[in-house]
Amino acid sequence: MADDDCCGVDEEQIRSPGYRRALWIVVILNLGYGVIELFGGFLANSQALKADALDFLGDGSITFLGLLAIGWSLAWRARSAFIQGLFLGLLGLWVLLSTILKTLTDTPVEAGLMGLFAFAALIVNLIAVVPLLPYRDGDANMRAVWLFSRNDAIGNVAVIIAAGLVALTSTRWPDLIVAFLIAALFLHSAWNILRDARRDLKVATSRATDPLTRETKSE
Repeated sequence: MADDDCCGVDEEQIRSPGYRRALWIVVILNLGYGVIELFGGFLANSQALKADALDFLGDGSITFLGLLAIGWSLAWRARSAFIQGLFLGLLGLWVLLSTILKTLTDTPVEAGLMGLFAFAALIVNLIAVVPLLPYRDGDANMRAVWLFSRNDAIGNVAVIIAAGLVALTSTRWPDLIVAFLIAALFLHSAWNILRDARRDLKVATSRATDPLTRETKSE
């Protein structure tokens, strides 16, 4: 018996072919469109688009790590989630600092291109999120994958709204404000992932050191 049957985690669900397929869909769509949207961010001179593209690329990369973690023990899945949380936190800090630097420039934002790329991003993200809906609860690793995907959807909607406001106000501030909000969302989700990972690691450690648990496993 593995040391994973705790915290209400369904091990069969984690190792199911459906969950693997859902993760592969997320990886392929997010890495593919992340590159496209990053190009769009530079083309439209949109900081919010660049931040959203990083969310896509981070989502795809970390989901791939989550895919590799299937079949690992709870402790190692928790460590994987911890790495995911750190990565998301670093992304948030980078977006925050780069957006602060962007406030010192005065280059215009192409609202039309910004809105077009953001709307396409929303469609791609909805396609990626739907297969994950049955798997949004579980261990820290599963919750990390879900939080990344959820962040993408929220970021997409925010960027679309920002594009409309840029067009209406003829200023770049809506774009910068949304970039700040996406950075804050990154940091908040990173905190949640790290918290969940520490909890799961604590549970796994306590089970490993519990004589009754070891005795049960040996049986």
